[in-house]
Amino acid sequence: MDTDPLIRVSPEGLYCAAGDFYIDPWRPVERAVITHAHSDHARVGSRHYLCAAPGASLLRHRMGTAARIESVPYGQRMRLKDAIVSLHPAGHILGSAQIRVEAGGDVWVISGDYNFSGDPAVGAPFEPVPCRTFITESTFGLPIYHWPAPQSVFSAIEAWWQHNQAQGVVSVMPAYPLGKSQRLLAHLESSGAPIAVHGNANDYIAYYRAAGIRQAEVLPLTEATVADLKGCGLIITSSAAQEATIFRKLGPLSWAFASGWMMTRAARRNRDFDRGFVLSDHADWDGLIEAIRATGAERVGVTHGQIDSFSRWLREQGWDAFALPTCFSEETAGNAGTADAT
Repeated sequence: MDTDPLIRVSPEGLYCAAGDFYIDPWRPVERAVITHAHSDHARVGSRHYLCAAPGASLLRHRMGTAARIESVPYGQRMRLKDAIVSLHPAGHILGSAQIRVEAGGDVWVISGDYNFSGDPAVGAPFEPVPCRTFITESTFGLPIYHWPAPQSVFSAIEAWWQHNQAQGVVSVMPAYPLGKSQRLLAHLESSGAPIAVHGNANDYIAYYRAAGIRQAEVLPLTEATVADLKGCGLIITSSAAQEATIFRKLGPLSWAFASGWMMTRAARRNRDFDRGFVLSDHADWDGLIEAIRATGAERVGVTHGQIDSFSRWLREQGWDAFALPTCFSEETAGNAGTADAT
């Protein structure tokens, strides 16, 4: 690894000394450049925030009205002291971005979380950005993770829902409120049966609609809507809501979970769900490798997930790869409790 890298790990997070800013800091700092609005990347308390324009409303919602937030269009370059910074689409959630940093003739790209799905329901698709050093996430950095075509997964979810309707059973899907919930709502059709959203996923639906991303019409889950949902509805909720009193009034329930973790039999067995669907907003094994190759990077830093195993594999293939530990550096295979429920 460079003796004086353009980006280094500090107690506050990834730090660029040339520009005097932090990327997705996990402690309050003077200037934070944010890849996306998930809570493990966007923390409250910093003095200044910079993000991609499509994600500004989401970041504002998460940070509060008093936060000082500046946003720039994808691809627009700006100078921060001695560094040139630009933000580029990551394909993870609405407004997600990779951070390109150029200084002293060196170029690094910090990917944040990203996905090659090309699904318009997550906003702009992933854009490979040429660089010398690419910092990649590695949430699913093991060769067992290969995603099926997303449309086939959505079709399978609809078939499960329709089967439940025929049996007089309510379908329930826990989903992270920002990103996964809106992606489901962009693809699922009601087929005459209602969809309800329980929890704060409702807070973000309007932002997706404002960005031109289709969202199914939804009901709140309340005492007044139980009769409409009973025996036929689909409810998108948070996993913490399984014990909510109102669920007991809906009659028979079938629970399903849509996540990349559902790729393995062990994960499916360990989750208390009737069905598991493989659907992730992160890159799978092939996507990680495709992204690295597409950047043309000479060096690869691996963070946020399967750090040791993936960086070791990259070195075995001839890349100059190194582990970049952060406060999210632990191996997370099979852990469906990560901040964005993957």
